[in-house]
Amino acid sequence: MGVNTVFEALSHPVRRKILALLKAGPLSAGDLAGHFDITRPTLSVHFNKLKDAELVVAERRGTSLIYHLNASVLEEALAGLLNLTEKKS
Repeated sequence: MGVNTVFEALSHPVRRKILALLKAGPLSAGDLAGHFDITRPTLSVHFNKLKDAELVVAERRGTSLIYHLNASVLEEALAGLLNLTEKKS
C-alpha cells in the first residue's frame, strides 16, 4: 500500500461515499450502485481505485461481489500523515 495511492483514492467524493457506506458493513456492488446516479462502468472504475489502494476488499459470493472496508490501511495512511506534523525533539 502506497500512501500516495491511498490519498489519490480518497480524492474523489464518490470513493469517499463508498467508504462511508462500507463503514456500516459489507455491501454488494449492486447495493452500493443504488446509492449513486452514475453508470456501472464508472462505478467499477471507482471500485478498482479503492481496491488498488487496498482500502476495500472484494469477495465473490456466487455471482455477486461483496465489498468490505479495510480500515487498517486508512488508519496507517492517516498515522503517516500525522507523523509529518510531529515536531522533532
